[in-house]
Amino acid sequence: MRVTFSLLSLLMCAIMLTYTVGSVFEYLYPMKYSQEIISYAEIYNVDSALVASVINTESNFDEKAKSKKGAIGLMQIMPSTAEWVAGKIGLEYNEENLYNGNYNIEIGTFYLSYLNSYFNDEKLALCAYNAGIGNVKSWLANEEYSTDGKSLAKIPYYETKNYLNKVYKNYHYYKNKYK
Repeated sequence: MRVTFSLLSLLMCAIMLTYTVGSVFEYLYPMKYSQEIISYAEIYNVDSALVASVINTESNFDEKAKSKKGAIGLMQIMPSTAEWVAGKIGLEYNEENLYNGNYNIEIGTFYLSYLNSYFNDEKLALCAYNAGIGNVKSWLANEEYSTDGKSLAKIPYYETKNYLNKVYKNYHYYKNKYK
């Protein structure tokens, strides 16, 4: 009787732990907008897991997010960047549209694709997504940060270094979800 009760208690604990861990992962790694992410990632040739990772890092999938610096929506796009991207891909630009998940994902995914093509390096593209193209170009030109002018040995902004680490931490989870 005592063994049966112990086994039953152990089984209940295992079930509760499984549910709790699952809930924690669902909270930490939301899977909202999966279809939009997959679709735009395919159109703009970006890894869908990377797009989801950027969204999670930028806004935790909060389409109403707005940063202190003025970046808006899921992918935290600056209005000036969004206006430039919208012109490049033939979308009508309206700042309010940046709060629309579908619109924001398309703008942000194109921009990631553009940055990846510009630098021909995913790490540099992510650094530029966070810190700006001009900053990354100046880091590459500075021997303190780049020995070859093509890659970064050191990221001078703590925020950008931390951002990159968060994106890749998220990526390790999402790469198994977006196959």
